[in-house]
Amino acid sequence: MSVSNIKEVQGRIVVSLAGEIDLENAGEVRKALLAALKQKKDLLVDLADVDYIDSSGIASLVEGLQVARKQKNELSLVAVSPRALRVLELARLDKVFSIYPDVTAAFAARP
Repeated sequence: MSVSNIKEVQGRIVVSLAGEIDLENAGEVRKALLAALKQKKDLLVDLADVDYIDSSGIASLVEGLQVARKQKNELSLVAVSPRALRVLELARLDKVFSIYPDVTAAFAARP
């Protein structure tokens, strides 16, 4: 499983991902992110329950970020699991994405 929940919270879309995000299901993640971005709202991607993410999963996140920026929206990562954070750090993407410890912190940073 990869996309576990999509909901709107205080005018933003929260996409919760879970399990492994790899070549097998990165397409599902990509579709979910792009569909959520069609609503032209800021997007929070919750990675708390992600056990593993590979380069194809990272590519889906980066594509979502590019689309969000193009349409003048934000795409932020929240509650990034230690394993997912390690992959982001290795790719130096922890400097590219806004990363917050939880959804509440993301709302506090960008009301």
